[in-house]
Amino acid sequence: MNKVRMYTTQVCPYCIRAKALLKQRGVDEIEEIRVDLDPQQRQAMMELTGRRTVPQIFIGQTHVGGCDDLVALDQRGGLTPLLQVV
Repeated sequence: MNKVRMYTTQVCPYCIRAKALLKQRGVDEIEEIRVDLDPQQRQAMMELTGRRTVPQIFIGQTHVGGCDDLVALDQRGGLTPLLQVV
């Protein structure tokens, strides 16, 4: 399974929703980068993605985007295959 990395904050409801969807799809481990605890990580996230909102989700080397992007990818049937690519 591809590695999942997610930029998050503790109280973000979209982060919680995204993590729940990923777990439903069989993801056991999510590397969380808490931008609320380390402002430099938010800057790094913005440089990588061009976005400042969380979550920002990466599956393998692919930037999926935020929670709405993840849900849309799942609804199109693209999430499971992306998770399976190694």
